[in-house]
Amino acid sequence: MFFSLLYISSNFPFHIQVERMYYSVPYDYVRENVDIRLTTDLIEVYFKEARIASHKRLYGEIGQFSTNKDHMPDNHRLYLEHNPENNREWAKTIGPSMTQFVSYILEMNVEKKALNILSTLRNIATKYTNKEIEKTTETLLEISTSPTVSVLKSVLERNKKKKQNQKSDNNRHNTASHDYGFVRGAKYFGREV
Repeated sequence: MFFSLLYISSNFPFHIQVERMYYSVPYDYVRENVDIRLTTDLIEVYFKEARIASHKRLYGEIGQFSTNKDHMPDNHRLYLEHNPENNREWAKTIGPSMTQFVSYILEMNVEKKALNILSTLRNIATKYTNKEIEKTTETLLEISTSPTVSVLKSVLERNKKKKQNQKSDNNRHNTASHDYGFVRGAKYFGREV
């Protein structure tokens, strides 16, 4: 059975409606006309004779969704992947102190607020090495009974400035110790060497 030229709805982004069920298609094809091939077990979606999606056919309660994550735009996929478990897994890649800090954030806040805080934390973490983040988090957990991301951020920034100042001091010291200025020598002052 082949249905032709169905419109991909923008009401349900990247999904088409077939027999009152919704099936995802790659996001790039939103608002395009597609061909649908139906079998007893399968639905296939074609655009200009190229198959762009296939799904197991849905039966039963009207309004069910079959969604392939690969069909989603990047921001939707990231949103779905931003959950407590994925944040705990990310924290483990940093170290034990970060794992403890992320668990603390998840336990002390309602989930939506915790996920917003963790989004900020992960954004901050992109600007530093895992070693810097872990060491700073360890220090934060030692000095504070109620650690926050804002305090972690300020400690990280302070450490970064301190490192930059030390580097510039070392550069000045190295430059000063090797720079003897303009030396005229004994001949200039009338003496032979």
